Amino acid sequence: MAITQLVKDGVLVDASASATSLSTSKTADSNSLDKDAFLQLLVAQMKYQDPLEPTDNTQYISQLATFSQLEATQNVQSSLSAMEANDLVGKQVILKVTSSVTGETSYVSGRVDYVLHENGETYLSVNDALYSIEDLDTVADSDYMDAVTFAKSFNSAVRDLPSVDNVAASDEEKVTTLYTAYQSLTDYQKQFVAEDDVKKLESLIAKIALLKAAEGNQGEGSETEAGAEAGADTGAQAE
Repeated sequence: MAITQLVKDGVLVDASASATSLSTSKTADSNSLDKDAFLQLLVAQMKYQDPLEPTDNTQYISQLATFSQLEATQNVQSSLSAMEANDLVGKQVILKVTSSVTGETSYVSGRVDYVLHENGETYLSVNDALYSIEDLDTVADSDYMDAVTFAKSFNSAVRDLPSVDNVAASDEEKVTTLYTAYQSLTDYQKQFVAEDDVKKLESLIAKIALLKAAEGNQGEGSETEAGAEAGADTGAQAE
């Protein structure tokens, strides 16, 4: 099997997940010690011990036992983390991402398409992009995400409507369409819609009804006046 590597402008392109991830690279806490650091400390202790007063073998055995326990614990934690990450596939998540270019923090939401494990790191594929699992902020139910998304869109649409003082009868279709969409929601979804948005819609509907009634009364008045004038003309002709 041939091994290929992308080359651009004479330079090998790093296509690994760590290079293509939209997250900033995470660095380990300088105060934390992993199993490799523990082993290095043990080797250094053996190398620089006083030859006239060497460390007791019992201490080495105890330290090696501690090292073995640490390694086993970290391996278990790594396996559990991988299993938990794999369980995220198909779920809706919210990621708190710090851009590797600008350093700005933003939130990304979407469904996890797959999980990638590479070089001891775990990445989540969301919206066709890779993010470090360390960016995971919230795991959400799909119904919750749908309700929140609709509520945001609904709020934006209501804000674009005219105020009660400026609404016209011609705005009726837009207002009633939004209100019908709200009425079609489930009780759970309605919980995420702002009460002020619903009150504004109801006020607009009431105002439009008054405007249409006023227009209807004006039309009836015009017809009555026209009928009266026609009657007057008929009477004049009869005389």
